[in-house]
Amino acid sequence: MARCIELAKNGLGTTYPNPLVGAVIVCDGKIIGEGWHRKSGEPHAEVLAIRSVKNPNLLAKSTIYVSLEPCSHFGKTPPCADLILEHNIPEIVIGTVDPNVKVAGKGIAKLEAAGRKVTVGVLENDCNDLNKRFFTFHQKKRPYIILKWAQSADGFVAPLQKNERKPVWITNEFSRQLVHKWRAEEQAILVGTQTVVADNPTLDVRDWTGENPTRIVLDQNNRISKESHIFGNQSKTLVYSEPENFNDNVALALAGRLYQDGIQSVIIEGGTRTLETFLLENLWDEARIFKGTNQFGNGVPAPEMPQAVAHRKMVLQDELLIFYNHD
Repeated sequence: MARCIELAKNGLGTTYPNPLVGAVIVCDGKIIGEGWHRKSGEPHAEVLAIRSVKNPNLLAKSTIYVSLEPCSHFGKTPPCADLILEHNIPEIVIGTVDPNVKVAGKGIAKLEAAGRKVTVGVLENDCNDLNKRFFTFHQKKRPYIILKWAQSADGFVAPLQKNERKPVWITNEFSRQLVHKWRAEEQAILVGTQTVVADNPTLDVRDWTGENPTRIVLDQNNRISKESHIFGNQSKTLVYSEPENFNDNVALALAGRLYQDGIQSVIIEGGTRTLETFLLENLWDEARIFKGTNQFGNGVPAPEMPQAVAHRKMVLQDELLIFYNHD
């Protein structure tokens, strides 16, 4: 099962709206096949694992391990539970149950009804964490929310004044590359109006290899120029400007809108007001904060992080990166 999880992680950032899934087939104590889901519409992990077995005759005396319950419905691909039955695999070990109502135990029930031995809950917590985005979306009806910002040594995210419409970098090139890696892992990136007006960001993954996230921009009063970089063709851009999204419980309303648009995960990169909205409403799952070495003396204050214990800390060259997980 640990190998299933390891394989599944290869699909981070490319499988949306599908979950991350890895599968391993074992016969006589040896791995004879394995696979992982790469992209929506392409074969599922179980299919690729079965296809990779050089001697199909061994499947009838094998065990298939899969990190998430095999699907039992027709979507873009046929049901994996049916494929397992078709190949007479006698034993199935499952990491965790699929929370999607289209599956949610039906795959397990189909396998058991056919007389197969099914074990559920192996490395269950690890398998749940693997698909924290997928689980949050289906169980909480909102995307998995990551807050990210960089602040100077004296606590500012930007100087009060600058001469050009572009970011004033607080982080070094290694940190910026890491942020682009993070962007490639999430389905969407969200920023507020002022961030686009002041910095004219591109919000892509140009310093990393991966898919650009969908860009979400808040613009209640239509202040953003159509010539802004966010309207480039690197990826899709959604502009939220409806008044209801900017009333009380703004973060909750935005999370609901993202859910309606099928967004499973979002990294929120600014500005301060947007980030603080989610912090004040206590609507976030992770926070990742860079602390640089430069000092502005004065500027736009960084968001105030609520009392929370850092989950992890690391140093990138001369910068401190602090990770927080919501309790």
